[in-house]
Amino acid sequence: MTHILIVEDEPQIASFVARGLSTAGYTTSIIDDGAQALTAIVRGDADLVLLDVGLPTMDGFEVLHNARAQGVSVPIIMLTARTSTRDTVSGLDAGASDYVPKPFTFEELLARVRSRLRESSGAVSVVLSHGNVSLDVLARRATVDGREVELSAREFALAEQFLRNPGRVLSREVLLSQVWGLDFDPGSNVVDVYVRYLRGKLGIEHIVTVRGTGYRWE
Repeated sequence: MTHILIVEDEPQIASFVARGLSTAGYTTSIIDDGAQALTAIVRGDADLVLLDVGLPTMDGFEVLHNARAQGVSVPIIMLTARTSTRDTVSGLDAGASDYVPKPFTFEELLARVRSRLRESSGAVSVVLSHGNVSLDVLARRATVDGREVELSAREFALAEQFLRNPGRVLSREVLLSQVWGLDFDPGSNVVDVYVRYLRGKLGIEHIVTVRGTGYRWE
């Protein structure tokens, strides 16, 4: 699953963005310090970085400049309250993939994220197919027998886990962690509920219950 690193020292903004991205089917992590962020970026911890400009120890422009100087090519979207043309140009010249001024709507940010991920993939789409079901991961589009099926963000993320692991038994614990970012809760039936949704949309024959263990994409 695509992992996005959020580098932001304002907890409310970081939490807001992380929740939205998680709902959209991405995994996230948050770092609130510039120097720590640079280490993580250079290490290759993320598929895309959302980078605030005003950070402790090292500002976003320094992080960006140093990352690019070390050959890092991962998409980096700058987030900043600085809206002057000069700041925008400075960020783009330093190697930013995009520049989003605060305040922003989450829908706009998500569109920028998807666009930059498509560009970095070097292809128009990344498609997972098994049998008559196909998922265009970047476009977030699902089809069954060539017919488009509407999936929610969670349904899509769950379907993606199954199609990336056909024939493999996926436990409820694994699915809760990968799709919802939750530790296992023995009282939760959210996985079972969403599997039922997927069966109704993608075909009941595709997802087999492995009693006492979890589910398998047949």
